[in-house]
Amino acid sequence: MLNFTLYKYGMKGSWKMLLIFAAVLTMYVSIIISMFDPEMMSLLDDYAKAMPEIMAAVGMTAGAATMIGFMSSYLYGFILLIFPMVFSILCANRLIARHVDRGSMTYLLAAPVKRRTVVFTQMKVIATGIFALVLFVTVLEIIICEASFPGELEIGKLLALNAGLLSLQLFIGGICFLCSCIFSDNRYAVGLGAGIPALAYILQMLSNFNEKLENIKYATFFTLFDTNGIIAGEAGAIAGMIVLFAGAVVLFTAAIVIFSKKDLHI
Repeated sequence: MLNFTLYKYGMKGSWKMLLIFAAVLTMYVSIIISMFDPEMMSLLDDYAKAMPEIMAAVGMTAGAATMIGFMSSYLYGFILLIFPMVFSILCANRLIARHVDRGSMTYLLAAPVKRRTVVFTQMKVIATGIFALVLFVTVLEIIICEASFPGELEIGKLLALNAGLLSLQLFIGGICFLCSCIFSDNRYAVGLGAGIPALAYILQMLSNFNEKLENIKYATFFTLFDTNGIIAGEAGAIAGMIVLFAGAVVLFTAAIVIFSKKDLHI
């Protein structure tokens, strides 16, 4: 079902974007991990105490005593959520909606390749990109932690945490890809593909910002990514990971089916 030529073409078009996001993530991850020392942790905790609502809004909390807890607090509440999400939005739009909007999808479908094969191959491109970013971050975190603070990182818990992150980012990628497949107009594809994850994150921020708004968290899928629960090995957090991954499979499958049957008018 995979067209390797089209897959290589799609990955060739994504590698520059992947390098840019990898470079940005390298900078942020390196800076945050380097702060895991008593003086810098004290400074970050002071910020959290001085601006508790703002820090809590982006998932940052004070008082982390372990390396994995520190990383969970200062990396997995904003940085490692937003940047891969932006990648998914840009990539999904480029792979499907932009081709349809510009009419270049005609050339892809004119080849002796089934439409289902085309959309499945494009889906593999975005999924590969998301997996590559999460894998890169995982390796980067291990290297930096072991180089700067040997023995402090609980690698097993980090792998579990990043498995949850991968499930979440695949779910977001599925939303973006589905919108790209549903709408032929690039504006609507980008608007909803970016708007739904962005709104979900804003709702998550509001629930963290004010205790009175805490119940809003049940309206956003970000709640299923429970970093503290994953680190602690809680069954509910593991179930949340599974739900996100299953949801990603459903979203990507729906995108393939819808695109295969839609009237493109090209």
